[in-house]
Amino acid sequence: MAGPQCCTNPPTLIPGFGEGSVTELGGLKAYVTGTSSSSTPAILLASDVYGYEAPNLRKLADKVATAGFYVVVPDFFYGDAYNPRDVAKPLGMFVDIHKPVKGFEDAKSVVAALRSKGISAIGAAGFCWGAKVVVELAKSNYIQAAVLLHPTFVTVNDIKETRAPIAVLGAEFDRTSPPELLKQFEQVISASSEIDGYVKIFPRVSHGWTVRYKVGDERTIKSAEEAHENMLDWFLKYAKSSDGGQRYPARL
Repeated sequence: MAGPQCCTNPPTLIPGFGEGSVTELGGLKAYVTGTSSSSTPAILLASDVYGYEAPNLRKLADKVATAGFYVVVPDFFYGDAYNPRDVAKPLGMFVDIHKPVKGFEDAKSVVAALRSKGISAIGAAGFCWGAKVVVELAKSNYIQAAVLLHPTFVTVNDIKETRAPIAVLGAEFDRTSPPELLKQFEQVISASSEIDGYVKIFPRVSHGWTVRYKVGDERTIKSAEEAHENMLDWFLKYAKSSDGGQRYPARL
């Protein structure tokens, strides 16, 4: 379930931030970056409760795009991302309004829009709230690869039902998805002979660290960059382009 760690260190939104642009895709606004073509694999990034305008998330999207991906960050909250200053809408109420199951339905529309462009290879990464959206996509043939970063709402049964290669990147100090739960995920993944995957627990970091690190916190930033590299490596391995699996330099 969602908790206080899901909303620590809120981002400062910067209008128009990022090298990409905002467009409509599958009925949603989305930040898109990179070159779109039928031979380019796409990556969908599902945000945490702070939404698609968060600068660190857009910065990561731009970096992934430089590795040869078309990156899409949908606005699953329809302009209503979580605002910790809005005391009339606490986190619990926000999640009741914006349930991940609705995000999953919207994500399917985004995936369909990408397929309509001729894109056949799609990976997805979910952060906190967005991890539940991605694991639902991974239960069918919607995506070719999944990465969950400090997931929220994800259960052992979700992992058991996964059909896409999956990487789970978690934090040592995470009360939402603690190491004990992540080790259960690892047991399920290790026992599967059909789906490749792994779990990695990063030491000395807390829930949300990959996109809500503080400027100047060099240790956490270094850990976040390592997680970003792991995510990109997974996509380079499994979210291949339709031209036979061409790979791109694994550099962020």
